[in-house]
Amino acid sequence: MLAAQASGGGGFLPLLMIVLLFGVMYFMMIRPQQKRRREAQQMQSTLGAGSEVVTIGGLHATVVDTDSETVTLEAAPGVHLRYARQAVARVISNKAETVPEPAEPPAAETIKSPVEPAKD
Repeated sequence: MLAAQASGGGGFLPLLMIVLLFGVMYFMMIRPQQKRRREAQQMQSTLGAGSEVVTIGGLHATVVDTDSETVTLEAAPGVHLRYARQAVARVISNKAETVPEPAEPPAAETIKSPVEPAKD
């Protein structure tokens, strides 16, 4: 009789373990993947002409034109390629982020050698 009463309360623990397993899977796998997908969509929606990008195939190019579904890239002068927005893996630099080059190069410094040449 005592054995029947003791085994009757063991059904709650396996159910708790299953719920905990699903909770861990959500926070370790599903949630980070959703965050990465949101970031990629935000990056792809902000593409504009002049941005330097890398495609999922490894092509380095500059964005020439965009529309709702495609991006036209210039891989070399005069070579225009049309890709789906989802094919852009990352943005290297935006046109707004480019730093203008200085008008004059900095003056070259003269470096003196610590070793004096031998005098005859």
